[in-house]
Amino acid sequence: MPNHPTGRALELLSLLQTHRWWSGSDLAARLAVTERTLRRDVDRLRALGYPVDATAGPHGGYRLATGAHLPPLLLNDEEAVAVAVGLRYTAGGAIGGVEETSLRALAKIESLLPAHLRRRVSAVHTHLSVMPLENDGVVDGALLGLVAAACRDTEALRFTYRRHDATESARHVEPAQLVTAGRRWYLIAWDRDRDDWRTFRVDRLSDVRPTGRRFAARNVPGDDAATHLAESLAAMPRPHVARVEVQAPVDRLEGSFPWVEHTVVESHDASCTLELRAEDRGRLMMTIARLALLAPVTVIEPDDVADDARQLASRLGGGS
Repeated sequence: MPNHPTGRALELLSLLQTHRWWSGSDLAARLAVTERTLRRDVDRLRALGYPVDATAGPHGGYRLATGAHLPPLLLNDEEAVAVAVGLRYTAGGAIGGVEETSLRALAKIESLLPAHLRRRVSAVHTHLSVMPLENDGVVDGALLGLVAAACRDTEALRFTYRRHDATESARHVEPAQLVTAGRRWYLIAWDRDRDDWRTFRVDRLSDVRPTGRRFAARNVPGDDAATHLAESLAAMPRPHVARVEVQAPVDRLEGSFPWVEHTVVESHDASCTLELRAEDRGRLMMTIARLALLAPVTVIEPDDVADDARQLASRLGGGS
């Protein structure tokens, strides 16, 4: 029984942070206190800056509202580890403009973690490597927020889109859903000028402008944005091709790169030969690098990709 006022307040805060509406009687029963004591505990949270809304009457209750300032958060062990690992990934991820902010937030959280949690987070960081991206694939955080808001508000967008062959075109779309695949962000949208669904890489959008015009939301084909993206990516032209030999059976690899177009050329008990296809040279090299994390890879052809792979391996090995 949480007799101590501080312990009760923490347990009350944990319940309220689920952001559901609680009746006063339910909360009092969960805390094993009277409703009068519950009201005092709610006042104690308000004094600490937590905006707790209350409704009076026989059907009254409490919920944690959104305030003007962010009060301290109460996280359990698993939540704290998840937030710390997520911030570490974000700091080196494909969203531009949030790296420094993520690292500052991560430093604050890690400084407050108890020793046993700090060791868990440190183990993940030590054994987690994030492949750095160049400008290709990096999405501006503010742009991502603007597009997400347009999806939420069903507000049409206009923007300039750069295709894989560097040609540009003006687009007027009804945005439906953002999907992340690997470390790239895609927008699924209804293209008003083409009267059909289209998939856009968010890092290739420029001059994005909300139009102020609302639209009736449409269902993404199949009612599943991720599946629709996979089908769209499979249909995209991939002129860059490489044949590689991997020192692992093909069934060990099949689930490791679902977004990569590939063909199994030969399959053996301990190795396989694959033909990989990608929309650009950089994506092809990233696929080869991801395979190399699973098993030794030899690029058979073409020669220029094989040379790039050897150079990459040499640099990663410190020239040895």
